[in-house]
Amino acid sequence: MPLCDTLIRNAYIMDGSGGEAWAGDVAIDDGHICAVGQIPEYSARQVIDGSGHILAPGFIDVHTHDDTNVIRTPEMLPKLSQGVTTVIVGNCGISAAPVQLTGAPPDPMNLLGTADVFRYPTFRSYVAAIEEAQPAVNVAALVGHTSLRNNHMDRLDRAATATETERMRTQLSEALDSGALGMSSGLAYLSANSAPTEEVLALAEPLAEAGAIYTTHMRTETEGILDAMSEAFRIGRQSSVPVVISHLKCAGIANWGRSEEVLQAFDAALASQPAGCDCYPYAAGSSTLDLRQVDERVEIMITWCEPHPEMAGQTLAQIAATWKVEQIEAARRLQPAGAIYHSISEEDMRRILSHPATMIGSDGLPNDPLPHPRLWGTFPRVLGRYSRELKLFPMAIAIHKMTGMPAVRFGLANRGLIKEGYCADLVLFNPETVRDTATFTKPISPAEGIAAVWVNGVLSYRDGASTGERGGRFLSRQSSHI
Repeated sequence: MPLCDTLIRNAYIMDGSGGEAWAGDVAIDDGHICAVGQIPEYSARQVIDGSGHILAPGFIDVHTHDDTNVIRTPEMLPKLSQGVTTVIVGNCGISAAPVQLTGAPPDPMNLLGTADVFRYPTFRSYVAAIEEAQPAVNVAALVGHTSLRNNHMDRLDRAATATETERMRTQLSEALDSGALGMSSGLAYLSANSAPTEEVLALAEPLAEAGAIYTTHMRTETEGILDAMSEAFRIGRQSSVPVVISHLKCAGIANWGRSEEVLQAFDAALASQPAGCDCYPYAAGSSTLDLRQVDERVEIMITWCEPHPEMAGQTLAQIAATWKVEQIEAARRLQPAGAIYHSISEEDMRRILSHPATMIGSDGLPNDPLPHPRLWGTFPRVLGRYSRELKLFPMAIAIHKMTGMPAVRFGLANRGLIKEGYCADLVLFNPETVRDTATFTKPISPAEGIAAVWVNGVLSYRDGASTGERGGRFLSRQSSHI
């Protein structure tokens, strides 16, 4: 009788392909799935009864800012407790590597931490640090366009010169050779907004040569969103590189109701080039406090503030009233700071979330003292609220958006499916009780209904608590096919 490390019996298996569940068993040995189906002939060192639970591939969080946290806080409880087994870092143009700082990290690189956490002048040194830390989740990484600009430019409010661009290309190529997934941009931020399309196109050439990917926090998500999408797709088309639009949304009250128009443009691009997008299941975003986004019609909550840390947790309107000034003036006094913007229409968000090409990304900010609840709640919220309760899409499709789809799009080999020979990244959850508990007022709160999580065959989370065992590793780029 074959012996394996772990045998999960009597679960409803949703394999990540989008197909319906079936009752069966899964055997794990040496970090891999060794058998799937009705497998009574196996014996195991550990047997877990999955009755009444769904067994799915571990969730892949395609949009995170966990770059330094996977090393500094390798337990990664905010993600592990949701069933996330892989995080993709380096989004929105900001990455922990490769980075050389001469002072404080420029906005929004400060979202990743203070200057002392940027310790990785090469991508290879970052990979080595992850391997040494052995976080509880797998890590795959993009290189940030803004991080490259920081390394080679004296100021970021201008276009890069030809020499600076060539130096960025060289550093990007080195990172790609060390396993980076591709490059991300954050063209909406002032640190990259002055970069013309041609600068990004020049950096996309090494991506094409390496079979890598381009993800983008577009130049704008407000009124000019269609032009921003056109720019993103032009970069992908001219460079023959797959494009992923980060946290696709219609931001700002004046932009509400445009999701159909936006998705029509998205579908038009999909018809002729490889493209995708991600979305988080909340009608509010979070980033640094940006004066350009101050709108008195929008509730803005301060999540951290360097000059006035006591103001964290209050709304900009409350702070302005206390100081007896306009909100824009209060925002100036608070900087640098972080903020949550309630600037998205729920209807638009649901429409984008349910699009067949949309993946799930939390965009959580783990260094915020009062983070957006998406840091702890994104994946169970999709499963519980939007699939089970609101029936926006079947549970099997929700799981596909979190597993099989992102594994293919980001070139994560042998992950994202429950299949013999694949890596044993798995989550066992109760489909009737799984839900998010994190709220805007109590954001640090683990999900309910997550029974067990395995990362590379290591049981890392069970019955609401970490086991203390960590099985994560760095995942190098394989190939991206959208």
